[in-house]
Amino acid sequence: MKHLYVHVPYCHKICPYCSFYKHLPSSGGLASYGEALLAEARHWKAGAVPLALETVYFGGGTPTLLSAAALEALLGPLGEVLDFSGVSEWTMEVNPRTITEEKAAVMRRAGVSRVSLGVQAWDRATLATLGRDHAPEEAAEAFALLRAAGFPVVNVDLMFSVPGQSLAAWRETLARTIALGPDHVSAYNLTYEEDTEFFERCQAGQYAVEEDRDEVCFALAMELLEGAGLAHYEISNYGRPGLESQHNRSYWAGSDYAGLGPGAVSTVRRQRFKNIENTSLWQQGALAGAPLRVEQEEITPSKWLCERLALGLRTREGLPGAWLAGVPEAVARLEEEGLVDTGGGRVRLSARGKFVADGVAAHLWEAMGD
Repeated sequence: MKHLYVHVPYCHKICPYCSFYKHLPSSGGLASYGEALLAEARHWKAGAVPLALETVYFGGGTPTLLSAAALEALLGPLGEVLDFSGVSEWTMEVNPRTITEEKAAVMRRAGVSRVSLGVQAWDRATLATLGRDHAPEEAAEAFALLRAAGFPVVNVDLMFSVPGQSLAAWRETLARTIALGPDHVSAYNLTYEEDTEFFERCQAGQYAVEEDRDEVCFALAMELLEGAGLAHYEISNYGRPGLESQHNRSYWAGSDYAGLGPGAVSTVRRQRFKNIENTSLWQQGALAGAPLRVEQEEITPSKWLCERLALGLRTREGLPGAWLAGVPEAVARLEEEGLVDTGGGRVRLSARGKFVADGVAAHLWEAMGD
């Protein structure tokens, strides 16, 4: 097992578009979280799956909602329990409102090498729609703080096709991001996920998916970010050479990974399971030596291939042509329509195909099932 994901469920404010498991911190909850996480880590270490970690990713929620003292008490000991000596990339998600110089220093001392700053937008109106409570100035200050702390890689998270967001506002967000000189940018097309306020508004007709708007915003992101020297190596991700997210690339390649924390997902030897989305019950189980796992499923060969098609096609490398040898007509049709390229024994999305990646993957999967 080479990859570890740690879920921190706490947020100081619940964003209306986010479908990840999260909640406001309860009295005493933050203090007991670290203890339970270390207990779950020891459970993994004692398990039958050998751990030789290469990447670690702390997501949420808001990992930087933890105090500097709580981070200090968690990060170093966790690295000792699970042996982070072989880790080459350790990412932590950062909220502009909750990062401080002290926390950044603790993270760097522990070995965090990559930070992902949740900016999302640089105009106040879009930030308000997204429920973000940081001001543009705070995001700029947070970026400068992270640079000064010496993190080797700083990523900026952005979001487009937000209700009410104009193309001019999106262009300005891209321009301001590029002016900062980040090492990596993740630019996500807003999706309306179930169990979110945005989904309910979409169902009620207050918001709507607008594919034409999505395409225009996506095209602008590709034009400006690639023009700034950031390679477009996955549909939503752009990085300077050698600074791509190795942890995320492991997901797209179908590698096994361990998940710690409430709501975290793990995939081990074609078995996928999820920790219970209840922080109190997760803590009780972890401290008792038996984390509560739910939604366990077997990843059948068919499901594994379906996932690899959908995720692999989104990447710069595309898919091995051998995977699609049984459906030459489907591949030829996509190539004729200018949606894929087939050079070098691989099938890759063309510039035009990137706009309809999900549709291309669905077309190939349907052909393989015939």
